[in-house]
Amino acid sequence: MSEAELLDVLRQALWITVVVSAPILTVALVVGLAIGLFQALTSVQELTLTFVPKLAAIAVTFWLTMAYSGQMLISFYTDTVISRIAR
Repeated sequence: MSEAELLDVLRQALWITVVVSAPILTVALVVGLAIGLFQALTSVQELTLTFVPKLAAIAVTFWLTMAYSGQMLISFYTDTVISRIAR
């Protein structure tokens, strides 16, 4: 495998990492901002108020995007990694 092929595989892997993690990180950001705004408006500084809803939102988002993420990772592995190892 040449250096160019290795860099191409790494570029594809990084892009897939961004695409797979983007929905979860976006939901965590939005929920965190909403909870932070709620805490600032009501002066409630409960630590579990930030943790539990964000964890629930992340779990739901992960569950909803699991099929798409898994298919994308399997496709990358079989089409790119295995085919390059076989050559």
